[in-house]
Amino acid sequence: MSPVVTRISVTGDRPYDVIVGRGLASELPGLIEGAARVAVLYPPTLRERARAVAEAVGAGVTVVPIEVPDAERGKSIDVAARCWDELGAAGFTRTDVVVGVGGGATTDLAGYVAAAWLRGVRWVPVATSVAGMVDAAVGGKTAVNIAAGKNLVGAFHPPVGVLCDLDALDTLPAEDIAAGMAEVAKGGFIADPVILDLIEAGPEKALDPRSDVLRELVERKIRVKAHVVGVDLKESGLREILNYGHTLGHAIERREKYTWKHGDAISVGLVFAAELGRLSGRLDDATADRHRAVLESLGLPTTYDESAWTELLPAMRVDKKARAATLRFVVLDGLAKPGILAGPDEALLERAYSAVAR
Repeated sequence: MSPVVTRISVTGDRPYDVIVGRGLASELPGLIEGAARVAVLYPPTLRERARAVAEAVGAGVTVVPIEVPDAERGKSIDVAARCWDELGAAGFTRTDVVVGVGGGATTDLAGYVAAAWLRGVRWVPVATSVAGMVDAAVGGKTAVNIAAGKNLVGAFHPPVGVLCDLDALDTLPAEDIAAGMAEVAKGGFIADPVILDLIEAGPEKALDPRSDVLRELVERKIRVKAHVVGVDLKESGLREILNYGHTLGHAIERREKYTWKHGDAISVGLVFAAELGRLSGRLDDATADRHRAVLESLGLPTTYDESAWTELLPAMRVDKKARAATLRFVVLDGLAKPGILAGPDEALLERAYSAVAR
């Protein structure tokens, strides 16, 4: 049986724990010790959960609730500016804390608000989605979106701790759990193949929020990310592998004006990246084909609009991994053997896109 609480350490200059379990409210006071004020950022759909978090803060601490738009609509400079105004009105100081309650978009916003306020105050993500738990809340990458692209304005600002309360998944829509599993599967392809074995052995258990399988998948993916960001916080080397499937995925999100779920877009991006690895002679057919099989078993999309290519290519050029005018993609040289493909020919990219075009 899984332990009641699992603590996964993220090392580096500012180490912290990712805490996984159920009923984690009692963990919050220890993370905000010394704060006189705590801002709790949350979307309207999580108002009750945010209230419970506020109650867990404890006596003698002033709670500043800040409701923000749901999902990617909340990740904007305008929303961040409103949050800073509220921090200013509340008299927030360097010893106070920002808490983000929600999925990846809300925790990204909360982290960036904390990173910029007084050049950095403590913050705690309380992740309520699979994607938030295994990806966005871990690693200290905080950001907002702008018209030019996703996550282009942000800062590296590690939290003081991450709370992954599995109770939050019990009421999560099935399609949201599936979307989060795209990030989990990515971890299997780039680092931990046991993740893929667990999904293939029973996709229905992988999608069941009460199953031990889902918990193991969440913890395994967190361990993958914790290791990578502990070695490379600022994406100067190893951390780039976490962007596997993201170059095309982010371009799709931008084209869809962020109405697509992040995991759905990344799922398509993973199939594209696998095909790019195959066509460049770096990835074997079996592993490339396994991408589509695993993702489709989770009910995730693996195709996208054939006519979109002329819009997606320039969007990919704004990707964070690009250097000067050179596009760079994370590809696989085999299962759990990620590498970089720099400056691929546009004809090769278009051929790879044909594998996901519909």
